[in-house]
Amino acid sequence: MDLEMRLNQTLVTEFLLLGMTDIQELQPFLFGVFLTIYFLNVSGNGAILMIVISDPRLHSPMYFFLGNLSCLDIFYSTVTLPKMLKNFLSTHKTISFSGCISQLHFFHFLGSTEAMLLAVMAFDRFMAICKPLHYTAVMRPQFCTQMATTIWIIGFFHALLHSIMTSRLNFCGSNHIHHFFCDVKPLLELACGNTELNQWLLNTVTGTIAISSFFLTLLSYFYIITYLFFKTHSCSMLHKALSTCASHFMVVMLFYAPVLFIYIFPASGSSMDKDWIIAIMYSVVTPVLNPLIYTLRNKEVKGALGRVIRTRFQLEEI
Repeated sequence: MDLEMRLNQTLVTEFLLLGMTDIQELQPFLFGVFLTIYFLNVSGNGAILMIVISDPRLHSPMYFFLGNLSCLDIFYSTVTLPKMLKNFLSTHKTISFSGCISQLHFFHFLGSTEAMLLAVMAFDRFMAICKPLHYTAVMRPQFCTQMATTIWIIGFFHALLHSIMTSRLNFCGSNHIHHFFCDVKPLLELACGNTELNQWLLNTVTGTIAISSFFLTLLSYFYIITYLFFKTHSCSMLHKALSTCASHFMVVMLFYAPVLFIYIFPASGSSMDKDWIIAIMYSVVTPVLNPLIYTLRNKEVKGALGRVIRTRFQLEEI
């Protein structure tokens, strides 16, 4: 009984996020860098979301999914960046147990949803290029909404699994998290007792979602490239189709390269520094690059953005 009481008294109720560096002189500089990145992310993805909603010419499946992607990217960075920015300027870098589990939940919720959304976007391009006669019949607005809703729901329950299983662990030792946000793997390093089930769920369930989504995305592009080179004899049509897919494929590579790296090289205590560097790539850098890629490489998005800017100047002149 006394041992149990002493153990309960030492259970962790909050965590200390050690962040990227403990060099105080770098904190203001890093704050400026990541504040700029966050501003560009929210403004860039917000602009794409506004354009997709307001411009009737972009009311198609491709841009419906692009709007979902922009929405996800805003939320995805918002899960981690505001807390990171606060910690750059604060000496009190703790996060409550419930806040840590909530951050973990939404990070995995939005991350897994984005992985599946990229696969759905690849399927949309496959239907548009390889099955153009069936595209309108298959990719109906109702079907697109159902697909988007399904992947958001799957992502939510996938994250709920991790948050519940992680919250049931006992943390009775160190509360120092070697990361800039709460994630499953750093928390498993701190847990007391057996974490094999949690590790299995992370590698198997999360790994299956990431790898299967990546495989389906590559499969769609394999069929697209095969179709274009063997059944398309027009160079202009080939160029147009490849140009349409290029933006999405660049986004896929930016997202999956760091994610798959984590699963190919499992974490250990010595690899935690690599993990947060990789996490910055897919949770901070990729979301801010997505609107830039789609704006520069997509003529319809550039055209819609130009119309919005011209309309705004005309209203200001009036």
